[in-house]
Formats: sequence, C-alpha cells, structure tokens
Amino acid sequence: MEYELIRSARRTVSVEVTKDLRVIVRAPYKMSQKRIDAFLDKHRDWIEKTLKNAEKKADFHKDLQSPQRQAELRRQAEEYLPKRTAEWAAVMGVQPTGVKITGAKTRFGSCSGKNSICYSYRLMAYPKEAVEYVIVHELAHILQKNHSARFYAVVERYLPDWEERRKLLK
Repeated sequence: MEYELIRSARRTVSVEVTKDLRVIVRAPYKMSQKRIDAFLDKHRDWIEKTLKNAEKKADFHKDLQSPQRQAELRRQAEEYLPKRTAEWAAVMGVQPTGVKITGAKTRFGSCSGKNSICYSYRLMAYPKEAVEYVIVHELAHILQKNHSARFYAVVERYLPDWEERRKLLK
C-alpha cells in the first residue's frame, strides 16, 4: 500500500485517508519503520474500507460537476424544495420568511436567525427520504436555533426515523 509518511514531534502514530484518496501516516521522528509497518498491518482493513468509501464519494461528486447535471438538479430543487418546505411548515406549525436555492458545496441547508431557509441544489442528488430530513431539520431550527436535545426532539416528533435518513446523506 502506498502512503505518505510525515514525521513530527508527536508521541503516537496515526493514519488518515484524504478526500483525494491519499493515505497519510503521521509518526514520531524516532519510531522505527518496523513499528509503522506493524501499525499499518493492524489497521489495513479500516484503511481499505475507508479508501473504498472515499472512492465512491469521489465518483458521486464527479457526477455533480457536469454543467448539465448541475442545471438539472437546480431545476429540480427550485420546483420541489419550496413546495415541500411549505407543506412541512404547515404540518409543523412554523413559517419560514423565505426559501432560497444556492450552490453551496459544504452544507445541504441552513436557517438564518430571521427564519430564512437556504438549500443547496446538490441536495437533489440524494434520496427523497434524505431530502425530507433536511427540510424538517431546517424548519426545526425555526423552533430551536441550535442542535440541542430539544432540537432533535422536534425533528423526531415529525420524522421518527430521522437518524436513518441522515445516514443517507453521508
């Protein structure tokens, strides 16, 4: 297995799999190559599993880079998300001040302090169950502006299976 070795003034050895599918090993200056190899052998299954998952994610995100795919997802988002947000808002007894579709890459949705909700069009590449979770999650922020136990109790009241739905986003 190929990896990048970074030695530094640390006490322990660690391994990381990056989004660009590199394996980085960090080790103390004085640790022998034999001990590093033993550490990697011990964690080989985890490294291979993590690399496979990272490859799947990379393939998924490559698909989202085509301009045609982005345009289609944006169209779907503009058609679907405001309508479903209004339907869920009525069920939950809340009223967002607006719904906006963005091209955010690092978050699927957000709720401002003024109760305006933004969604990334990229959300539409995920299963509908996951999309519904994000909608309910953002609407729940109108009632609870944090991620406390009370916040998740609100989410659970409307989506008892929210944890399984959230896993679909990973």
